[in-house]
Amino acid sequence: MIVIGLTGNIGSGKSTVARRLQSLGAKIIDADQIAREVVQPGTPALQDIASNFGPGVLDSAGGLDRKKMASIVFADPRAIVILNQITHPRIIDEVNRKIDKFKREAKTSAGSGVLVIDAPLLIEVGLDHIVDEVWVVKVDRKVQIARLAKRDGLTPEEALRRIAAQMPQEDKIKCATRVIDNSGEKSETIKQVDRSWNEMLAEHAGINGSK
Repeated sequence: MIVIGLTGNIGSGKSTVARRLQSLGAKIIDADQIAREVVQPGTPALQDIASNFGPGVLDSAGGLDRKKMASIVFADPRAIVILNQITHPRIIDEVNRKIDKFKREAKTSAGSGVLVIDAPLLIEVGLDHIVDEVWVVKVDRKVQIARLAKRDGLTPEEALRRIAAQMPQEDKIKCATRVIDNSGEKSETIKQVDRSWNEMLAEHAGINGSK
């Protein structure tokens, strides 16, 4: 099984690439979905968040008010460190559990297949060390800000604060096996994904054949 770590900063359009990879036959582990699951009502992580940030971060149903939480952590670097300390170990444990599950299933199937770990913080939390390839989705800054304004209703200033809170895109690209530029039309992005997919399969077939 080939394991791809797919990452990109906020507004990069990483989900477009993930959906295309899935359509090509890859199985997906969505770290954002796991991040939502580990803070469901009644979970230890949500209890820890409420203890550290107060009951005001909970909504009327007892779940995490994500907008309230975002407004806190993007305004205070110390707050995001605390939140990450609560959630990241739990997310990583679940990602590893899912990887093991997929690998066990792959051994009983006809082909080894491709598994994608779709994780915005792939490099920051060290998951890049357990994958075969790192794919980074990059985007032009102006396009990124426009997407965030449209998607999340952010002002340019708010968008820039969220971008600044993340690992610089240039640093992520330094860790990349392959880079997908998602600044233009979706059709162009799809072409890049398909080309990278075919190159990856060819290269790994050569590696496996030489063993």
